[in-house]
Amino acid sequence: MRYLPLTAADRAAMLATIGVASVDELFHDVPVSARLDGPIKALPNHQGELAVERRLREMAERNVPAGSVACFLGAGAYRHHVPASVDYLIQRGEFLTSYTPYQPEITQGTLQYLFEFQTQVAMLTGMEVANASLYDGATACAEAVMMANRVTRRKKAVLSGGLHPHYCAVTETEARFVGFELVEAAPDPEGTEDLAGLVDDATSCVVVQYPSVFGQVHDYTALAQACHAKGALLIVVVTEAVALGLLPSPGSMGADIVAAEGQSLGNALSFGGPYVGLFACRDKFVRQMPGRLCGETVDADGRRGFVLTLSTREQHIRREKATSNICTNSGLCALAFTIHLSLLGESGLGHLARLNHAMAVQLADKIAALPGVSVLNDGFFNEFTVRLPRRARKVVDALTARGVLAGVPVSRLFPQDDRLADLMLVAVTETNTEAQMDALCWALKEVL
Repeated sequence: MRYLPLTAADRAAMLATIGVASVDELFHDVPVSARLDGPIKALPNHQGELAVERRLREMAERNVPAGSVACFLGAGAYRHHVPASVDYLIQRGEFLTSYTPYQPEITQGTLQYLFEFQTQVAMLTGMEVANASLYDGATACAEAVMMANRVTRRKKAVLSGGLHPHYCAVTETEARFVGFELVEAAPDPEGTEDLAGLVDDATSCVVVQYPSVFGQVHDYTALAQACHAKGALLIVVVTEAVALGLLPSPGSMGADIVAAEGQSLGNALSFGGPYVGLFACRDKFVRQMPGRLCGETVDADGRRGFVLTLSTREQHIRREKATSNICTNSGLCALAFTIHLSLLGESGLGHLARLNHAMAVQLADKIAALPGVSVLNDGFFNEFTVRLPRRARKVVDALTARGVLAGVPVSRLFPQDDRLADLMLVAVTETNTEAQMDALCWALKEVL
């Protein structure tokens, strides 16, 4: 193929230098079960551009886009309205083509919006300092656990049964390769777990989600006190950032580190990414915080300016001194978050949060009135867990065929636990209408 710059001899020389016999050997760390054993059989070897476009369009049309039907999906990724001005502003050349703020004399705009972003995150979470973002909420959670291990000089973390299983999985991967112990509580849809009893003198941190993956909302003040009594830290994970416009902040409950997903503000669903990880902590732990920190200063003439104040990534310092190998801060997604939140303002975010909650309460009441259906949550923000008289996966499939994306079957998140097979997560945002909620209830009643 004329587009491949390397010859067979070039590749052979490179492999010899590396010390492997074939390209396949470069992938030996990838489990065999995750590798293809040949070309994708559903695709032809080659076609013209127009034919390829047609084929890809046919494949894409098998999807049901969230914006095309009544959508009540959540479970860590939420469909909110993003003002048109957000997309317009982030696509301006000054932002879209800007990369890393290593040279403050030419990247004041990037540094300033990151500084504002940090301020917003600190205020939302009720913490004293926030970094310039991470990849996403799941990696922020894993980084928070590793940070707690460094702060406490311990290597055992307790994970709540209300923590999103994808966040658990990312943390498990880090634990396997970095080397620390995890104690994972059983899935907790009723919100009755006692995590304080799992904390001992070897525990570095307890990780909880707020609201939980099942939508439960708890006051973690007592848990924070129990952690601190044992010398452990409390990490609070937030997957729905809009909830912080209404609920008490994690910082007000005694959290030491907050790891969150910022997708809800400024960022569309986008098939699961790219998203933006929020990370905040107590000021006394700032030296162990991963990623980067932008600060305010003055230049030689006394004018306000911005700089990278703290850079503890492997890109900036020696690997053995680094707190993280995070290589980017999802800058454009962080900018979208900052612009959207700036447009809303404090009162606007509060209004948006109250609207989400009120609509979710309205739908929960309607669903709970259906025969054989119950809502497990005593309290929630905009997402709750529904128990159905049948397996939730089959019900969701039947509702999708009727033009309603009803929710996420809990079995999709916890496939190993058959006790949860009749549970479904339902999320409501300002994008839903009363007519859509009625359509969901009618369709659900019909299917059941």
